[in-house]
Amino acid sequence: MTTWTTRPETPDDIAVVHAVNAAAFPTEEEANLVDALRADPEAWIEGLSTVTVDESGTVVGHALLTRCTVGGEPALALAPCAVLPDHQRTGAGGAAIRAGLEAASKQGENLVVVLGHAEYYPRFGFVPASGLGVTAPFEVPDEAFMALLLHPEREAPRGAIAYPTAFGV
Repeated sequence: MTTWTTRPETPDDIAVVHAVNAAAFPTEEEANLVDALRADPEAWIEGLSTVTVDESGTVVGHALLTRCTVGGEPALALAPCAVLPDHQRTGAGGAAIRAGLEAASKQGENLVVVLGHAEYYPRFGFVPASGLGVTAPFEVPDEAFMALLLHPEREAPRGAIAYPTAFGV
């Protein structure tokens, strides 16, 4: 298994991060979402857009954490996460997610919410958000709407999540 290198996104990565997200999904919707979140000073948090690079330094993966609120209190949304198709299922995405979560923890963040595959995100410590008192503003299967406490000893917000405007929900 490849040992991946991760780092925070830099301004030079903007176009390639867009390309990675565009390649990883059927449409450019997620790539455009990243661009819209980057342009939103209330959502974007410097250092929490993480890229995975291969041995040649080429960006092959990306994970984004942006500001959302839960019950009116600050939290993070993990989305999107993307890997170039020929590097999927190699750990590149997981490396970006882990590095992003570690950076968020170091910045003092606590609650992270993700809407995604119930088989994938628990490996990072995510559990059904309902168990932490976090609800979605739309219908979603309980097992697909998950949350993670980076500092479980600390109080965490409870209530409905409010996503940044760019998410359109």
